[in-house]
Amino acid sequence: MIRVVRPSTQVIDFAKRLAPESRRAIKHALAELRREQGDIRSPEANLSGYYRLRIGRHRIIFSYAADGAIDCPHCLTKNLTSDRRCLTLNLTNSATRIGRLLR
Repeated sequence: MIRVVRPSTQVIDFAKRLAPESRRAIKHALAELRREQGDIRSPEANLSGYYRLRIGRHRIIFSYAADGAIDCPHCLTKNLTSDRRCLTLNLTNSATRIGRLLR
């Protein structure tokens, strides 16, 4: 089944700041995510309903929407997703906290 993938502005802005190879890898991974392919796992912490897609040292956090689409609210580097503070974030209201962690 092919799904619609809706990356947030944070994911798009994050990818724009990367080197061309990493940017291409993220673009390719988002295309593969439409078919639910890739290194997908459920995070270990309190992020029920969210999943992570591994792309080299980058991670895309995503969830399945009620309409069957895939929402991608955040893209982070591995060292941030391994951080316990980041794993316990409430993703519904975390854009500012994620932004602070990325500085």
